[in-house]
Amino acid sequence: MTLIARAHARGVETVTLDSPANRNALSTALVGELADALTDCARDTGVRAIVLTHTGNTFCAGADLKDPPHPDGLVRLLRQIVELPKPVVARVTGHVRAGGLGLLAACDMAAASLGATFAFTEVRIGVAPAVISLPLLPRTDPRALARYYLTGERFEAPEAARIGLLTAAGDDVDAVLEPLLDGLRRAAPEALAEAKALLTARVLEAFDQDAADLTALSARLFASEQAREGMTAFLERRDPAWAL
Repeated sequence: MTLIARAHARGVETVTLDSPANRNALSTALVGELADALTDCARDTGVRAIVLTHTGNTFCAGADLKDPPHPDGLVRLLRQIVELPKPVVARVTGHVRAGGLGLLAACDMAAASLGATFAFTEVRIGVAPAVISLPLLPRTDPRALARYYLTGERFEAPEAARIGLLTAAGDDVDAVLEPLLDGLRRAAPEALAEAKALLTARVLEAFDQDAADLTALSARLFASEQAREGMTAFLERRDPAWAL
C-alpha cells in the first residue's frame, strides 16, 4: 500500500501524504516514499514546483512512535527538500506536530487554513526537536521558538505566520496558494533554481555544521529511559511520570 499520492496540473506536482490511519506520521516507509517522489519531481522537466499536502485532518503528527525513521533518514529528507532545485510549497488544512514542523520549515513556502494548529510536542514525550532544528532555527523567530520548544503548547495559524513558520494563512488555503503558484508558473526554471539557492544557503550551512551532532542527540534521547516513559504514556493516553 502506497503512503504517497501524486497529481500534476500546469507544471505543479501535488505530492500528498496519504497515511491518515496514523495521522501521516513519519514512519520509515513514509519517509522513504516521500524521498522517492521528490527525486522523481527533481528529474521531471515538466515539474516547475511541488505542493506538499495531506489527506485527513493532520498534515503530519511527527515521528511514528511505533516505527520511527532513523535520524539520518530524516536529515536526508529535510536536506533533500531544501536542496531540491524546484520550489516546494506546503499546503496545510489540519494539524502539524513535532517532526511535521520540520517538513514545513524545510519547504520554501507554506500556506495553511485558519483551522490549522501547530505544536512542538517533543519535550512532553521526553525528547527534543533536534533534527528538525536544522531548517527551523535559521528561518523562524528565535524568541517564539524558545517559547514553543520549551512549553510544547499549541499555537494557531496566524501565530505560525507571524513567527515565520508559514508564508500566509487564510480561510481558504487554496485562495492563499493561488498567487504563489501563479508566480512560480511565470518564473523561468533556471532563475527559480538560482533564486532558491540564494535563499537556502544559510540553511544548508546549518546542515553542514550541525547535522551530525543533532542526529546523535536525537538518537540518544529516543533511546533514553525518559523517552520510553514518555512514549509509553502517550500511547496509553496518560500523563508521564514526571508531570506535576
